[in-house]
Amino acid sequence: MTDDKDDPLAGAHIDTLAIRGGIHRTGEGEHAEPIFLTSSYVFDDAAQAAARFSGDEPGNVYSRYTNPTVRSFEERMAALEGAEAAVGTASGMAAILSVAMALLKSGDHVICSRDVFGTTVNLFGKYLAKFGIEVSFVPLLDTQGWRDALRPTTAMLFLETPSNPLCEVADIAALAQLARDSGALLVVDNCFCTPALQRPLELGADIVVHSATKYLDGQGRCVGGVALGEARHMDEVQTFLRTCGPTMSAFNAWVFLKGLETLRLRMEAHSANALALARWLREQPLVEQVYYSGLEDHPGHALAARQQRAFGGVLSFRLGGGQPGAWRFIDGTRMLSLTANLGDAKSTIVHPATTTHSRLSPAQREQSGIADGLVRVAVGLEDVEDIKADLARGFDALSA
Repeated sequence: MTDDKDDPLAGAHIDTLAIRGGIHRTGEGEHAEPIFLTSSYVFDDAAQAAARFSGDEPGNVYSRYTNPTVRSFEERMAALEGAEAAVGTASGMAAILSVAMALLKSGDHVICSRDVFGTTVNLFGKYLAKFGIEVSFVPLLDTQGWRDALRPTTAMLFLETPSNPLCEVADIAALAQLARDSGALLVVDNCFCTPALQRPLELGADIVVHSATKYLDGQGRCVGGVALGEARHMDEVQTFLRTCGPTMSAFNAWVFLKGLETLRLRMEAHSANALALARWLREQPLVEQVYYSGLEDHPGHALAARQQRAFGGVLSFRLGGGQPGAWRFIDGTRMLSLTANLGDAKSTIVHPATTTHSRLSPAQREQSGIADGLVRVAVGLEDVEDIKADLARGFDALSA
């Protein structure tokens, strides 16, 4: 750390920023961050009200777009990602929508990895298309495919890395260079890694988005999202939010602030459990393949080791027997939570083909490698031996 008297957090490390970033004392002597549960704000006089509404004077106006608790979360996230600014939103999908609506226009072209969350595919391929935005979907790892898809109207490249649920790892720096050379923005969904494990802006990305619902919260309590990047881009996103209202609630922002305080510790523990579980799963005779970039034989292992601090808490594995076999395995477990959420202290298990990616066509799922026998586990913070024991129940059910 430095001795910067104007900013006591200048040069602070991630654990300190995750606890101290974005704190604004109210003068009441509070230690924990307060929650501002108010819809509107009172002004000193009519002149101040006019100045606040016009933007000539900084300050709170209406909680659809200005709230001190949300601002604290935004400032803390910006510090963690190394961004100039951040905008909190009602959900992770609201963050992606807000970025797209703020920074794209009719006639623009987007290149999106086909290996993204199924709802993201629908957002780009169905709803944004209604506004004259053209979208090309390309395989995440096909660098030449990204290059071939470029057009004079390409305005944005969008991807998530590691991918959901196959844990494929994209070369962020290479795609950032491709975007810069073509005058497009690179947007990276950093939900699986969080800034504790990966900072895409440092690798050349222009904008980062998160579902705060996942690891930023860490205990499956609230829904929210955030977009981060240069102030000039986030100003546009903030204007969209002010107009259209996909707003993060103050209470949810406060919960996320509390979650961030333990982010690095949790992410390291999730990663350690997931690596141990992936190695165990690889030895199980009923498992055809394990997808986790922490395994040395994973195609993206070397790249992940370079651009991530650890390999994250999500893994997938393929079983024989298609959907019936996967369902029988899942139904045989007793401790893991059968839910599509991830990033929770509690381990979760799900069948992607019939849940998270069910709105994709069979052809789209096949292209993305979402096999009927694929099972995804978001590895929690329980003792890893207990997680193994529960999955062993699934194997018993599958072989019965």
